[in-house]
Amino acid sequence: MVLKVFFPSCCSSAESGILIGRWISEQNSAVILAVVHFPFIPAQVKQYLSEVQQVTKIKVSVLGSWSNSKQEKEESLSEFLEDLGTIFSHEPWIQISKERDSKFWSCSTLQKQSNSSKEEEIILVYYDQRKVMLSHLHPPLDTTPSTDHKANDASKLAAMFDTVANSKILFMTDRYDDGPIKLTHWQSDGVEASIIVELMKQASVPACMLLTFLLSLTSAICKRRMLKVWPLPFLWSKLSTCEQLGHRLQHLQVISSNKKAQNQIQLMRKANIFVSLLIDVALGILLMSWLYRKNRIGHLADTLIPVADHVAKELQDLLQWLMGAPAGLKMNRALDQVLGRFFLYHIHLWISYIHLMSPFIEMILWYVGLSACLGLTVALCILSDIIALLTFHIYCFYVYGARLYCLKIYGLSSLWRLFRGKKWNVLRQRVDSCSYDLDQLRLLVVVVQGLIHLLVDLIDSLPLYSIILRLCRSYRLSAGVKFRVLEQKHGKPLRLLMQINPLSYGSVVQTYRLPTYSCYPKDSWTSLCKKLFFGELIYPWKHKGEKQD
Repeated sequence: MVLKVFFPSCCSSAESGILIGRWISEQNSAVILAVVHFPFIPAQVKQYLSEVQQVTKIKVSVLGSWSNSKQEKEESLSEFLEDLGTIFSHEPWIQISKERDSKFWSCSTLQKQSNSSKEEEIILVYYDQRKVMLSHLHPPLDTTPSTDHKANDASKLAAMFDTVANSKILFMTDRYDDGPIKLTHWQSDGVEASIIVELMKQASVPACMLLTFLLSLTSAICKRRMLKVWPLPFLWSKLSTCEQLGHRLQHLQVISSNKKAQNQIQLMRKANIFVSLLIDVALGILLMSWLYRKNRIGHLADTLIPVADHVAKELQDLLQWLMGAPAGLKMNRALDQVLGRFFLYHIHLWISYIHLMSPFIEMILWYVGLSACLGLTVALCILSDIIALLTFHIYCFYVYGARLYCLKIYGLSSLWRLFRGKKWNVLRQRVDSCSYDLDQLRLLVVVVQGLIHLLVDLIDSLPLYSIILRLCRSYRLSAGVKFRVLEQKHGKPLRLLMQINPLSYGSVVQTYRLPTYSCYPKDSWTSLCKKLFFGELIYPWKHKGEKQD
């Protein structure tokens, strides 16, 4: 069987010593973690390794010897390195030496039973210890039978990745420590750290405590009985602003929780939520600063009334045209007059309501702009609710027209059934042409609100931290590895370089996407067009008993 030795590239220049790591007997492979160089006492090395095993729960042992040929190679040193195999008693005993005037390395195994050295069938794999330790290996997303072989390879790689990732305690010692054992690994020149990160960690503790207190206070207020009196729960369940605020409160509770993440998925979820909240609030503050600059809110309030008057005038002209002879068609005049006046009265009520609220519009917009400090998504949800309230008359027109149109469709279907049965029905005399103008208005409102909700869902569900991590440090999210041949020579071990394949952006979004919550129905375009064609109602919120796509 081929012996695979995973050797950290950071140890290629280490001084002579012994190799410590993990032996994976199922795969006949050895994962080298560090080099303990001379001088050392074997008893102290064994005690240190036993302490590491208690912390990491990984069987770390001495696997072999390492000889660096930069110094003069003495026969006594070679014999001493071979004799170490009897002290630490590991089989097979791996001997790796770096030749002085050659780019090839020598690698052999010593079997104690036969007391012979073998130099064939050995593959020496170099890996970047820092990247492997910080990386998270993702299993294949495709579960088809053709990926069974890939899943098996991924499980073998996972053992190697887990060995390096769980050996953090081993990498916390550097050459400046006063301990009796000197190690060479990726952090042997100094433990990697950042002053800014450490300060943020220290500041996060009181910040999380304050946030937890505020959240508990807010939750206690929301659970009071006076806030559960009808129709307040009904309104809160239908307004997207309340849904978004509740969604953000859940996110804040996840971030401020003192419970440690159990796995990589939970850790990435917390990080994605934190970055999403941070970017959301930053965009909201930018929007708020833009609105309050150069009196843009006043200009927006002054523009709203003329726009509402223009929309009302266009609707009145459309109704007057339908009440006459549209496109030269002779309609039922009595029915046209009743429906036309009915809709005109709705327009009159709506425009009167807008003019009545005109003195307060600027103040309302001022507070709406101030709410942007809670996040861009909150401001967009408030905008969506305002659009829903301002276009409520259009929804009323749509409901009346859709009901009448649905009756016509049922009448036509009944007529078709009667026609196939060769029967005459007087309903045919009352079937008129149908105009889709109200459906077009409703569809326009649905499209505008859909775009707003799509932007809100995009900000809420997009794993921004994972995408930024994939862009800046692609090795942190690993989909697998690839091997590049460095040297291959007869009589020498095959030397490979292991490189990490990053996870694709689509897989990042699919794996770490955050769940979304909305009070609006999630219908597909096919379902919307089908409902418009058959005259079924499109509800502006989730309706009980309605099947969602």
